[in-house]
Amino acid sequence: MLMLLHLSPTKPLFSPPNLRRPVSPRSSLSIRAIDAAQIFDYETQLKSEYRKSSALKIAVLGFGNFGQFLSKTLIRHGHDLITHSRSDYSHAANSIGARFFHNPHDLCEQHPDVVLLCTSILSTESVLTSFPFQRLRRSTLFVDVLSVKEFPRTLFLKYLPNEFDILCTHPMFGPESGKHSWSGLPFVYDKVRIGDQACRNERCDKFLRVFENEGCRMVEMSCEEHDKHAAGSQFVTHTMGRVLEKFGVESSPINTKGYETLLDLVDNTSSDSFELYYGLFMYNQNALEQLERLDMAFESIKKELFGRLHQVYRNQMFGGETELKMLNNGAVPMKEISSSSSSS
Repeated sequence: MLMLLHLSPTKPLFSPPNLRRPVSPRSSLSIRAIDAAQIFDYETQLKSEYRKSSALKIAVLGFGNFGQFLSKTLIRHGHDLITHSRSDYSHAANSIGARFFHNPHDLCEQHPDVVLLCTSILSTESVLTSFPFQRLRRSTLFVDVLSVKEFPRTLFLKYLPNEFDILCTHPMFGPESGKHSWSGLPFVYDKVRIGDQACRNERCDKFLRVFENEGCRMVEMSCEEHDKHAAGSQFVTHTMGRVLEKFGVESSPINTKGYETLLDLVDNTSSDSFELYYGLFMYNQNALEQLERLDMAFESIKKELFGRLHQVYRNQMFGGETELKMLNNGAVPMKEISSSSSSS
């Protein structure tokens, strides 16, 4: 910080032309500061340059509800976001500091480090088959965030050039469950194909660090294992939520905590589109087995209930004389009677 000391009441030791002004005869000493914040501006500039150098340029394909949800956090971590979607989300992109491209060719000309696929499960293949890969760098990292994992893994290996890196992920939360915090929420990932170069591994780790720094519970798991677990948890959860929604559960003045949990389940699952639920069923080979198990479990419970109800009804109608009447009427063969009496 540069400072000027005025020792004379009439004439200062040094006075630049832009600082000359009349000095009061009464003041024997005055202090003036020139550009006092210079050093702090320099430090801020250094930090800004460092963040830019370590930032990833991420292209988000599919800028709907979930794409915007993830993008806000990615931008907050200092990454540069460019987006594309079938619908015009230019206003939504501008509002969070991202750039929207109507044409995927123009987006690819920006040469992103990462292409993040946030499309629906059903539209994933059509998006990949129409995407202009030839305009990207050959070492580009492709990442998906679909709720099923074997399906996008197969598509990536089928359509992407061999030089591209592949990271399959599943943030197991959404705009509702993760609106306050991501702390403790599971984030599953599988490094399907990452190049040997250190810079490519660092790029992958840098992307994953966003979720790690947000407090997610990082779970590295193969796509096959993920789908097996997801069918028994996520698909069953969505199924029960939709069954209860069709059933028509409603809040009452005497809700128990358990019932409140069911209402929350309905709210969470009904906020997702049926397209997502259908994708969980259609593109997870384990889902049909879980649906059949649910159906068998429901039928088993019905049989157990109606079996007991039938026994109660018989006892009320006939009392303890039911077995005796059946014996007298010949309803039970004599062979069974003798075997029953001998065993007793």
